[in-house]
Formats: sequence, C-alpha cells, structure tokens
Amino acid sequence: MSTNSNNTEKMENVKGNRPPLFRKMNYILMGVGALLLLIGYICLSGGKVPDEVFDGEIFNTRRIVVAPILIFLGLATEIVAIMWHPKAPKTDNE
Repeated sequence: MSTNSNNTEKMENVKGNRPPLFRKMNYILMGVGALLLLIGYICLSGGKVPDEVFDGEIFNTRRIVVAPILIFLGLATEIVAIMWHPKAPKTDNE
C-alpha cells in the first residue's frame, strides 16, 4: 500500500515543480504576431466590385506587396513566439 501512495506523491511533486509552458514574453510575441496578421488581412481585403466591371484597384501596392509581407511577418512572429524559451539563469554549481 505504501508503494501506491508513494507514486502518487511523486506525481504531485512532478506536476507542482514544472515551470509554465509559455511565459510573459511568449504571450507578448503571440499578440504582436496576431496583430500583424490582422493588419495584413485588413490590407488584403477590398471593396465589393460587380463581376461586369473591371477594377484596377485590386492590383495596387497595398494588396500586392504590403499585405503579404505583413502576413508573412505575422506568421514568422507566431512561430518564434511558440518556440521561444528563455535560458535558465546560471547557478554557482555550474
């Protein structure tokens, strides 16, 4: 019986000592990435044009160049935010 209670104590100890998966910097980077994605998609969107009318406005610089760059930067920032792991502070023992 003591083996079962001993295992339970070990499991509780392991769960209690783990650092959080994401830290404050991760959430800040995720917010910046989401904001870049939102701005990129807003820049990419356009007004409604009937099918019979050709509108050259769909080929402007904002939609062709700026929006894809913002979306790419947003995705790259999200990847960095997920992968970011701060280095542990060095102790005197190391």
